[in-house]
Amino acid sequence: MASAKSSRSRPAGHSGVFPVNAAVGAGGSDGGVQLADKLKIFKTDNFDPDAYVQSKCRTMDEKEIRRLCSYLQDLKKASAEEMRRSVYANYAAFIRTSKEISDLEGELLSVRNLLSTQSALIHGLSEGVQIDSLSTGLEGSAEQDISSVEDQEPSEIWKWSTDFPDMLDVLLAERRVDEALDALDEAEQIAADAKKKGTLSTADILALKRAISENRQKLADQLAEAACQSSTCGVELRAAASALKRLGDGPRAHSLLLSAHNQRLQLNMQTIQPSSTSYGGAYTASLAQQVFRVLAQALSDSAEVFGDEPAYMSELVTWATKQAMSFSLLVKRHALASCAAGGGLRAAAECVKIALGYSELLEARGLSLSAVLMKQFRPSVEQALDSNLRRIEESTAALAAADDWVLTYPPTGIRPSSRSSAGSLALQPKLSSSAHRFNSMVQDFFEDVGPLISLQLGGSAMDGLLKIFDSYVNLLISGLPGSVDDEVNLEGLGNKIVRMAETEEQQLALLANASLLAEELLPRAAMKLYSMNPVRGPDRQNRAAEQREWKRKLHRTVDKLRDSFCRQHALDLIFTDDGGSHLSADLYINMDNTVEDPEWVPSLIFQELYGKLNKMASIAADMFVGRERFATLLMMRLTETVMLWLSEDQSFWEEIEEGPRALGPLGLQQFYLDMQFVILFGQGRFLSRHVHQVILNIIDRAMAAFSATGMDPDRVLPSDDWFIDVAQETISRISGKSRVANGEREVNSPTASVSAQSVSSARSHSSS
Repeated sequence: MASAKSSRSRPAGHSGVFPVNAAVGAGGSDGGVQLADKLKIFKTDNFDPDAYVQSKCRTMDEKEIRRLCSYLQDLKKASAEEMRRSVYANYAAFIRTSKEISDLEGELLSVRNLLSTQSALIHGLSEGVQIDSLSTGLEGSAEQDISSVEDQEPSEIWKWSTDFPDMLDVLLAERRVDEALDALDEAEQIAADAKKKGTLSTADILALKRAISENRQKLADQLAEAACQSSTCGVELRAAASALKRLGDGPRAHSLLLSAHNQRLQLNMQTIQPSSTSYGGAYTASLAQQVFRVLAQALSDSAEVFGDEPAYMSELVTWATKQAMSFSLLVKRHALASCAAGGGLRAAAECVKIALGYSELLEARGLSLSAVLMKQFRPSVEQALDSNLRRIEESTAALAAADDWVLTYPPTGIRPSSRSSAGSLALQPKLSSSAHRFNSMVQDFFEDVGPLISLQLGGSAMDGLLKIFDSYVNLLISGLPGSVDDEVNLEGLGNKIVRMAETEEQQLALLANASLLAEELLPRAAMKLYSMNPVRGPDRQNRAAEQREWKRKLHRTVDKLRDSFCRQHALDLIFTDDGGSHLSADLYINMDNTVEDPEWVPSLIFQELYGKLNKMASIAADMFVGRERFATLLMMRLTETVMLWLSEDQSFWEEIEEGPRALGPLGLQQFYLDMQFVILFGQGRFLSRHVHQVILNIIDRAMAAFSATGMDPDRVLPSDDWFIDVAQETISRISGKSRVANGEREVNSPTASVSAQSVSSARSHSSS
């Protein structure tokens, strides 16, 4: 409890342990901090891990310690990934330099041997000269010495050096490699000792060295020939490579080892032939099994013979990368090409997943080839993805041409959630026929695209889905009667024909299609998709942020349809068929120029607005079940569109404020009644706070224009109750609902009090 309390009492923010919201990515930065800067503290010579942990953990609770451990693990992964990328980036130069160093070492060895030979030759010549310069007076003595030498028995070393070439020929003929290597090493040692102790003549030493060199070369050629034989088994291959390395020719031994494995791989691959009738996944699996089995064996053989020496590991990785590239090209040509062309997303994803599955087996042993494979596979998978999305778009557009825009449950021939269970049929949505098809194909698409999430292609899939949803919403927009004059909405539709939604029920069905897909069906399917590929740590946070952004984009696309719907209905209310306006300044200015007493009712345009809103709300109550908020926002948006048009109509306000005829008392009274009518019928249903403020500003502007004539608005306007009575009477008449049983307004009713408050606030706001 103490720990929890201290954690709650500690102020939020940076704790001094690691950056806030630290999310380490490979090669990336966090908050502008480079990975190298994060790792700098660990690279110092005097870094003490225990002291570091003690200094950081002394004042931390369990939760913060877990965060620190997670941060350090992510930093470790990022460091390893950065090192791997750096190594890959410099492999070619490293291998080239290593080979040059090996060649230079061989040349230096040759020069050393040559110098040793020349030195021995010079030494032998000098001894010969000394012998020839002996005085002739010593000939008798020399003859006695020679005869005494001839009488002596040959030494054991001389006998061994004489028999060495014949013995080595026998060992090589019998392929007794280890004994031959031991004999060569022994000969090298004997030659060195004989030279040092003088137990052999210079000529004998030179002959022994010549025999050693010739037999070394002979053994190396024999081992190389054996390694190149297809019949050589794995044990013999490793033994040959090890022997060559022992002979001092490691680079050649490693190259022969890889060459032998490559030869075996080519022979094995000849047995796997693609077929137009065979399943692409089966071909990929068979090919991957052969390729990665050879790569794994080569990795094991190289590690057993050569260990982890950088030069040999670099050559191995380069060779394995080349083999992986060849493998990916074969899969791409014989399996992915047909899938990509035909939009076979599931088949393409499965082929890629099979290949990467085999590749992951090598990653555990330090050989990562996934990046090489994905570089080749990605274009084909993206092509299959695009083909699949295009098919959804075209199929949906074809149905939209004949859609009657009537919401129904899924027909028996269409499965909205594709492979969903029968028990979920009761939860199936009500959509029109084209939306049912879109939903069905998208659900299938999500199931097919599942493997792509783990292949880092989920982003492309989700972006593509946003694109086709936007295309479908554009189709719905073009189904609105007024959209034929809207070039922006028709952009990108091409020759697609969409059946018009003539009635308000049909037009609301367009919005029901889009809102249900964006708010429930598509996010639900995406969540199910991501749950099949869970992630942890910072990746989980990043994925959650991506999902939220994806949902926001869906909603913005639906907002585009909603705004088009509201704009076109607002234009229908405001403008007449011949281009005139139902909401002009003359409507109010002319009232003071008529002889007849006006009939005090709200203007026709606002009555029609309320009637339209009331009718749409009734339809939406059955159509947007469970999504009442969307319906409410739709009605508010329609009211807002009309009122903002009035607020921003420059010609209207120029006539009111600067026109030759001023706004009179009757015109002001009618205008004030219209605004109060909108406030009263929109209260809590069709009016947002923002639009309420817009109406108050409109009233202020009209009051100011009237006051500019020298008259006081408060003196000419009736009481607040009068406006409430007239507005409520009109609301009851249009809605068909009586105010109270006796036809009078109940003074103490909540509606009456709210209405009076609204009118009073408008009057007081304008007065101030």
